[in-house]
Amino acid sequence: KPNALAFEQPIVELEEKLEQLRSMTSKETDFSEEIKKLTKKIETTRKKIFNDLTPWERVQVARHPSRPYTKDYIDLIMTDFIEIHGDRYFSDDKAIIGGFARLEGEKVVVLGHQKGRDIKENLLRNFGSAHPEGYRKAIRIMKMAEKFSLPIIAFIDTPGAYPGVGAEERGQAEAIAVNLREMAHLTVPVIVVVIGEGGSGGALGIGIGNKIAILENAYYSVISPEGCAAILWKDNTKAADAAKSLRLTAQDLLEMKIVDDVIKEPLGGAHRDIEKTTKNMKARLMKYLEDLKPLSKKELVEQRYTKFRAMGVFAE
Repeated sequence: KPNALAFEQPIVELEEKLEQLRSMTSKETDFSEEIKKLTKKIETTRKKIFNDLTPWERVQVARHPSRPYTKDYIDLIMTDFIEIHGDRYFSDDKAIIGGFARLEGEKVVVLGHQKGRDIKENLLRNFGSAHPEGYRKAIRIMKMAEKFSLPIIAFIDTPGAYPGVGAEERGQAEAIAVNLREMAHLTVPVIVVVIGEGGSGGALGIGIGNKIAILENAYYSVISPEGCAAILWKDNTKAADAAKSLRLTAQDLLEMKIVDDVIKEPLGGAHRDIEKTTKNMKARLMKYLEDLKPLSKKELVEQRYTKFRAMGVFAE
C-alpha cells in the first residue's frame, strides 16, 4: 500500500495474502476458513503493533498523508461553514483556514492549520506552515468570535511556523507573540485540539485554550524530533532518540498536564476509520463546550491564565 508506514509492513504483507485468497475463491475452491483465520491474524497483528508504538512511530502516524485535516473535520462534523479570508495587512495565508460554522446547531468560530493532499495543494498551503499573515488572520477571526460572543475551536496541525526570510521580515515572532497575548485575554471559551503535528511556536500561536485536547497518535513538541537531533547530536538520524527524550506523545502530555484530554483514535490511526474518528471528535467537542458554558467571562480568562501558569513544574 503506497501510504503504509515502515512498521506496518507485517500488516501489509498479511493483507496482500488475504486479497490473494479472496481473488482465488470460487465455487470450486473455498478458502473461507483460511480467510477467516487470516483476518483474525491481521487484527491480532495490528493490535500488537499499535498498542506498543514508540514515540517516533507515533510521530510518523501523526504525519500520515491520509490523516484527516482541519477542513475534513469542519466538513464532517460542522455545518454552514463560512470562511474568512485575509489579515487586512498583507495577504490571505492558505496555511490557516477559519470562519463561522455551526456545531449541532450551535454557532461557533472554527480555525486551524491546513495541509494539502498533493504537491500542488501543499505548495498552496505551504505544507501547513503559516506565515505571519496566517497568525494575524487567525487572531482577527478570534476577535470576531469575541465580538459576537461565540466559542472558538482551534485545530493544530503544523510542523511549525514558516521560518523563511520573508516571514521573518514581516514579523513572524511578533505575530505569534501577539496571538499568545491576545488569546490569553479572550472572554469566550477557547477549545484547542492537536489533530496531527503540533510543532513549536507555530502550534502555540493558535493554542492558548481553556480546554486543550490531543488525538491519541498526534504529538505536541517544542521542536521536531529531526530538528532536536540535528541540534543535540548533529545527526538527524537520531530522530527516534530525540522523540523519546522530548516526551511529545499524547500520554506524556496528559501526564505532565499540558493537555486536558486524549481523544481515542481507531486502531491503526485516525485515517483508518475517519467516520469513527470524527464521531469521537464531535462528542468530545460537545462535552468541552458544555463544560465551559457555565463560566463567566472573567472566569474563562482566569482559568486559562491559571492553566498555563501551572505548566512546567517538574520539582518542588
